[in-house]
Amino acid sequence: METSAFWGMVSEWLTAYSINLISAVIVLLAGRWLAKKVAELLDMFLTRSKVDRTLIGFLQNITYYTLLVLVVFTAVEQLGINTISFLIIIGAAGLAVGLALKDSLANFSAGVMLILFRPFRIGDYVVAGGIEGLVESISIFNTNMQTPDHRLVIVPNGKIINDVITNFTANPIRRIDLVIGLGYEDNIGRAREVLNTILAEDLRILKEPAPTIAVAELADSGVNLAVHPWVNRDDYLTVRGDLLEKIKTAFDQAGLTIPSPKRDLSLHPSKS
Repeated sequence: METSAFWGMVSEWLTAYSINLISAVIVLLAGRWLAKKVAELLDMFLTRSKVDRTLIGFLQNITYYTLLVLVVFTAVEQLGINTISFLIIIGAAGLAVGLALKDSLANFSAGVMLILFRPFRIGDYVVAGGIEGLVESISIFNTNMQTPDHRLVIVPNGKIINDVITNFTANPIRRIDLVIGLGYEDNIGRAREVLNTILAEDLRILKEPAPTIAVAELADSGVNLAVHPWVNRDDYLTVRGDLLEKIKTAFDQAGLTIPSPKRDLSLHPSKS
């Protein structure tokens, strides 16, 4: 009698909950399929919008697992289980985790902004987060930069987004800013002729915008001439170095002096 009563109770329980159990399974399977399809559609849309692949993968995973959690809770509710207490526990845990990882979350949100707004790209030469170097990679939390002396510096994205960003390679051309000193006893017109000849002979210097030469300052030691030629960004460093060498050589040959700082000293005999 006891065994038959037990199986009777089991039969009654299965009869009462079989419909709910089947409904829960259907919701779980259909919801999982729907979450996967939504994530795939999001991937297609973002790819067509030419969003960075790093961000696409992250948003796709976030969307899929968020929908999957909602599906699981919906399936559990089909079994007649109250999920409110679970939601309260998860909310409290999420708040605690958020407070503990607030710096990481700040870096994450900054990484999303960097990928979306693209103030720089991989391969750009920038000053970001107080570091100057070549951008090697941009992830959700950090940006890897290689300094001119080949050091790898990992910069938190939060530090980058809250600081000034200077992108040296954002534009196809750059202006070289040189200040060339000239002695007061030398002829400015002659110096201008020498400089114009040097700029005209270097084929790497662009004709448009045209180079400019102007008196920048009447300094203590001499006249400072501002020389501003334009070059393609990839030629900037080499052309700048070559120009300085050529100007020094040409000034020497033309008898023009590049003054060095001078200081007058007065010596007074001791009264002792």
